[in-house]
Amino acid sequence: MPGVPAAWVTADEVYGGNPSLRAWLETHRMPYVLAIRCTEVLQVPDGPPTPAKLLAAGVPPERWLTINPGDGAKGKRWYAWTQVELTADSAPAGWARRLLIRRNLRTGALAFYRCAGPATLPLAALARVAGCRWRIEEAFQATKGLCGLDQHQVRRWRSWYRWVTLAMLAYAFLVVVARTERDQHPPPPGVIALTCSEIAHLFAALVGRPIDDWLHRLRWSWWRRRHQARARRAHYQRQAAQQP
Repeated sequence: MPGVPAAWVTADEVYGGNPSLRAWLETHRMPYVLAIRCTEVLQVPDGPPTPAKLLAAGVPPERWLTINPGDGAKGKRWYAWTQVELTADSAPAGWARRLLIRRNLRTGALAFYRCAGPATLPLAALARVAGCRWRIEEAFQATKGLCGLDQHQVRRWRSWYRWVTLAMLAYAFLVVVARTERDQHPPPPGVIALTCSEIAHLFAALVGRPIDDWLHRLRWSWWRRRHQARARRAHYQRQAAQQP
């Protein structure tokens, strides 16, 4: 990790509950937003150590803000967010420690994040960093589905290492092709841009298994992208109507 340029570090509960990792990040002045369990005991100023779920219960309603931390495959991800100041003893100069809390607007389910970074950071900035994990998890799922990242039997470390390296390179190829296509040939209205999944499908149909009816395959891809655009537009409209 030393020498890797990163504005933020974010991870799941396995890492969020590791005090050695948090101390290392603060020593190297690397801001973080790490998920923690609801039972994690936290120290607040002028108060006793308290579990995260009890701190959330004490937040007044007016301190919850509805924020979209980032769009997903099905549209905007609206959640209610709030933060609780934690004790900043031994934190880097100018830094603050906070408990970030996310609440599902439909189910009321809560998620908790332990944060540290510049004291001037607004709540929306912390929420956006927490939302970055979704894109990482979606990339892992896509690599598994499109490139077989999880299909190795892991009998030997060397063969497993080669397998996952090739799988990640294959997914990187799909991402670069999709981004290049979107930048150089933007889709017309009513058609979604080429996705990694669609490129993998076309690559298998046109390159992996050469066929004579390649124009038919391209027309079929064009129809599928128009259909997906209509479905996405309808979903966005329904989602917007349900938002407060």
